Amino acid sequence: MPTVIGFEGSANKLGIGIVRDGVVLSNPRCTYITPPGQGFMPSDTAKHHRENILDILRKSLEEANIEPKDIDCVCYTKGPGMGAPLVSVAVVARTVAQLWSKPIIGINHCIGHIEMGRLITGADNPTVLYVSGGNTQVIAYLQKRYRIFGETIDIAVGNCLDRFARVLKLSNDPSPGYNIEQMAKRGKKLIELPYTVKGMDVSFSGILSYIESMAPGLIESGECTPEDLCFSLQETVFAMLVETTERAMAHCGSNEVLIVGGVGCNKRLQEMMGIMAEERGAKLYATDMRFCIDNGAMIAQAGWEMFQSGQTTPLEKTTCTQRFRTDEVEVTWRS
Repeated sequence: MPTVIGFEGSANKLGIGIVRDGVVLSNPRCTYITPPGQGFMPSDTAKHHRENILDILRKSLEEANIEPKDIDCVCYTKGPGMGAPLVSVAVVARTVAQLWSKPIIGINHCIGHIEMGRLITGADNPTVLYVSGGNTQVIAYLQKRYRIFGETIDIAVGNCLDRFARVLKLSNDPSPGYNIEQMAKRGKKLIELPYTVKGMDVSFSGILSYIESMAPGLIESGECTPEDLCFSLQETVFAMLVETTERAMAHCGSNEVLIVGGVGCNKRLQEMMGIMAEERGAKLYATDMRFCIDNGAMIAQAGWEMFQSGQTTPLEKTTCTQRFRTDEVEVTWRS
């Protein structure tokens, strides 16, 4: 039963988790939060990670009640993500692996989300909707790869929601997407927005441009409230995601759907996907904030699977890459 530690810092969440044989022993994290109306810059985010990482590492070991000698493998997020934060965390993971004389594995961030989702929910072979601030993909497993059936052709759905939160000057605490979700619950009027599905792919940049330019006028004229706009944006983009996911499920003959990634905690998205799944006689699997928002345990879990199947990364190849496709990884741990 190997014990694996995972380092995650591809965006504004810094997390270090420890997993042993399907059990999450610890999973502390901290978030870099900027003032309302602002995003997070790579250099500032990397600085935040550097300042907090040793503290989080100490917490992770204490919570799990284990010592470095009990760790069998060190894992870190290789990509995709923001360059500077990725590198700042990888340097620490690489140092720790050498200090503790442990093997190291570079992990694909998306596969971390998928494996964590499968572990926590017990989903066997689901069609996966991966939705976050940086990624939007519909994925299914086939012949040793996680195949991408459809994806965003411009910005991610989480990025679309976050950027609209900036227009409304919503707080970034705990996250802009969470605050949009709360506003949307109070929305009553559905404003028609561009709906852009192109085959299996989706596009969010046009919707964002449209709602950004319309919002001030609509709110000033009293035609609708900020809550109505949040409600309308959510309903539209989530409908697009449910449509493409359903098409992938039909293609694969799948009766399971798993939502992973930060936007996956959204209760309205889960509700809409659940309705679609029920109509198909399928089952929806989703997790809560502990596991769908970026965390270290998901990197440890994917690493645990890879380590068990004999994969490790030579030290000279422990680099980072901002572009790392989900289907580039050979899935040696699934039959």
